[in-house]
Amino acid sequence: MTEGSPVVVGDIKRTRTKRFRIMGLVLAAVAVVGGGWWLATRNHVTTDDAFVDGTVVQVSPQVGGRVVAVHFADNDRVERGALLVEIDPRDYQAAADAAKASLDAATARQSSAQADLALTRVTSGADYTRAESALAGAHERVAQARSTADAAQADAVRAAADAVRYKELFAGRNASRQRLDQAEADARASQSRWRAAKAAVADAEAQVAQAEAQLKSAGTAAQQVKMKEAALALADAQVEQAEASLRTAQLNLSYTRVVAPQAGRLSKKAVSVGDTVQRGQILTQLVAGQPWVVANYKETQLTRMRVGQPATVTVDAYPGLRLRGHVDSFQPGTGARFALLPPENATGNYVKVVQRVPVKIVLDDPEAAAKFLALGMSVIPDVDVGAVPAAHPDATVRR
Repeated sequence: MTEGSPVVVGDIKRTRTKRFRIMGLVLAAVAVVGGGWWLATRNHVTTDDAFVDGTVVQVSPQVGGRVVAVHFADNDRVERGALLVEIDPRDYQAAADAAKASLDAATARQSSAQADLALTRVTSGADYTRAESALAGAHERVAQARSTADAAQADAVRAAADAVRYKELFAGRNASRQRLDQAEADARASQSRWRAAKAAVADAEAQVAQAEAQLKSAGTAAQQVKMKEAALALADAQVEQAEASLRTAQLNLSYTRVVAPQAGRLSKKAVSVGDTVQRGQILTQLVAGQPWVVANYKETQLTRMRVGQPATVTVDAYPGLRLRGHVDSFQPGTGARFALLPPENATGNYVKVVQRVPVKIVLDDPEAAAKFLALGMSVIPDVDVGAVPAAHPDATVRR
């Protein structure tokens, strides 16, 4: 048969038709598979730029000193309040004892000031009353002395006049010598009584001046009470200062026992017995709480992602392990923006690069997460962006 014979042409046509049918079937299968894959994955966004993260507490002492005991090893699990490290407490115990002695001394001064104030309040009022009474008595004695002096003066004048008269009568021989001598003696005695009465008046007036001075001194009782109150206030302040110093010393003494701030597992032990540590020096790190996943999604993948949407996490270390979780929150900035050296896009030639935003995914089974996951592990999260977000305060917004 020649090439152009009808039989050969028919075979060629049938072959071509068969090929077209096969290609059509292949294209249809590809379209069905592609369509099915698109339908199955159109509501799922995933990334391999995701890692396990968690809370890491830096355990450090609040006082310095020589380490006398270490009660943990690397990777130990501890409970909150467990004793980890002991620092030599002797210096801090001595400081606490000295602060206690200072407080005792300040308390004694406070008690003395209180007693002194009470005594001043009691005695100052009584002294003022006595001074008032003494001044009134002195004024009465002055009045009496002046009355006595006036009477003595009158007697002295009368006696002097009698002596003069009897002297004239004696000169005229109308009175006896005896009567004249008696009149002169009476005159001298009256003069002496008058001088004594005037001295008594002066003494009474001096007593009035003394009583007035005592009353004036007693009148300063209010100022004395204020001075005692100020002394008591100073003693009270010294007691408060001593109490604060004692609390500080006792607190520093308690800091010599370094305890676990939270429950978790210890890592990176950096202390041994005999070391001299400083305040704030990192002794170990404590991984506390439940781990979570930080997935660095491209910004173009966040269009339909919402807080509360379900997620499935596969772990590179455990290929068969699938952990369920949900979107918890979005970082308020891209990873580049929070980098140590953020890019400066305002210089040079700008090339647009798709940015990544860290998304926090919380796992729904914390026990399984704590059992299998370690910080820094690589994971692959898959978020169902087509699902209705679970109940969450921010479920209606992306941030």
